[in-house]
Amino acid sequence: MNSLAILAIAVVVLLAGYMLYGRWLANRWGIDPKAKTPAERLEDGQDYVPTNKFVVFAHQFSSIAGAGPVTGPIIAAMFGWVPVFLWLLIGGIFFGAVQDFGALYASVKKDGKTIGVIIEEYIGKTGRKLFLLFCWLFCLLVIAAFSDIVTNTFNAFAATGETVVANAAAGSISMLFIVGAIGFGLFVKYFKPNQVVQLIVGLVLFFAMLAAGIAMPIYATKNTWTIVVFAYMFIAAVLPMWLLMQPRDYLSTFLLLGMILAAVVGILVARPDMNLNAFNGFTLENGTKMFPTLFITIACGAISGFHSMVSSGTSSKTIKNEKDTLFVGYGAMMVETLLGVVALVVAGAAATSGVLPAGTPFQIFSSGVAGFLTMLGLNEHVAVCFMTMCVSALALTTLDSVGRIGRLSWQELLMGDQADGKDLSPVMQFLTNKYTATVVTLGGGFLLSLGGYNNVWPLFGAANQLLAALVLIALAVFMRVTGRTGWTLYVPMIMMLIVTMTALVQAIIGICTKLFVTGGFAFATDGLQLIVAILLVSLGAMVAISCLKEVGGKKEKAVEA
Repeated sequence: MNSLAILAIAVVVLLAGYMLYGRWLANRWGIDPKAKTPAERLEDGQDYVPTNKFVVFAHQFSSIAGAGPVTGPIIAAMFGWVPVFLWLLIGGIFFGAVQDFGALYASVKKDGKTIGVIIEEYIGKTGRKLFLLFCWLFCLLVIAAFSDIVTNTFNAFAATGETVVANAAAGSISMLFIVGAIGFGLFVKYFKPNQVVQLIVGLVLFFAMLAAGIAMPIYATKNTWTIVVFAYMFIAAVLPMWLLMQPRDYLSTFLLLGMILAAVVGILVARPDMNLNAFNGFTLENGTKMFPTLFITIACGAISGFHSMVSSGTSSKTIKNEKDTLFVGYGAMMVETLLGVVALVVAGAAATSGVLPAGTPFQIFSSGVAGFLTMLGLNEHVAVCFMTMCVSALALTTLDSVGRIGRLSWQELLMGDQADGKDLSPVMQFLTNKYTATVVTLGGGFLLSLGGYNNVWPLFGAANQLLAALVLIALAVFMRVTGRTGWTLYVPMIMMLIVTMTALVQAIIGICTKLFVTGGFAFATDGLQLIVAILLVSLGAMVAISCLKEVGGKKEKAVEA
């Protein structure tokens, strides 16, 4: 089948999903354009900042579009392109976008609080603490997986000792993006330009940083980049949103949308065939089964629990009007699903006789799109540097968000009812201040990252989808208690709960097999992951049981929200 037809089908279906199902949900839930949002009522110049919907969309999309929409679909293509394509579209429209939109909407209705606080109000303090602990542990896995991806991408030295110019340029551009973002944030804050001027200045700054980074690459090792990346995460977690994260995400959106546009234009021009097999069976030759592997491997692009943390952790605090929640929550997920389809198509074009070329999913995707760009007349070196930077931006924009979200989860977990922390003991005040909370969160992520990206990813994928299941259950409780339509959440939450519990139990069995049967068990990697996996399963089960009791309980008078 021609890749252009696959892409066209995806665009039409996703657009229809947004226009029909997304708007239907917005009407059923009750969007109130006249209601004052938390960003307006609680504006503090730090986390609560009323922001234009396009800027919030940029932050939401940049934060959720991590490595997943490229990595997941390409890895899952081992089952054939049809199962991947179907799960992306069905999952994106009816699972992922519903979760993202629902989490954003519920948080806006509840003063911009996280899902954990919402769980406390409708289920109890114990449920909230269990959920927040789960979220914090999950943040450690995200930090571990994505930091390893970024530092490997920026590493300017190959295993043979040769320099990799594209990686060095990507690192240089990223550092310029951080400095440029702060300058851009100050410009927007104090000069208050209109959207046209802001767009023009942003584009000029974007191309200037891109050109400077390619011209002046930074040659540094992975260890050096590890220090730099974790230092950046710390700074991003404690600085005001408007000063670094929002402007950086705004500028990064040009990069990410440019990457998608480059891939789409390349597909339109080249019109390559889909060279992957349509379907390779429910069980592969190596014994890998489609259930639950397909649904765990493809997270971002179909459904990802991490998205809900962005929706309720940062984006909800910047929404200026409730009607923007559909565009930001549902819309950003539709664009990410499209990115997943584009990654599948690019990989399919690069395949030969149903087999993908050697290399990581990032390398396959980057080289494929870079090839399209060279066909359009772009210099090969510039094309490779641009694509390498795009890939690293996918992961880096997730890292700056997850560092902040992890810090907030830790603070909420320990503060309890003391939202301002003034009545806490001196020890608890120290543990919950934003600097300590950030160090503890990043420290845990660093320890897990020592095992490497490949070791962490399977556990991250399962935990990510379990988080999605728990969020869907919590949202079902919110919808039920507040008298809104919640039955649309039941099928997604039940399916994801079954899928993820199965996958996590399989992961625990696999690690225990290494410990007691086959050997090769290392506590620094396997041991820590085993502890985290057991905690995730236990916490997930307890939160799910608590929430499901409320969902199935006797319906009382609806509570306003």
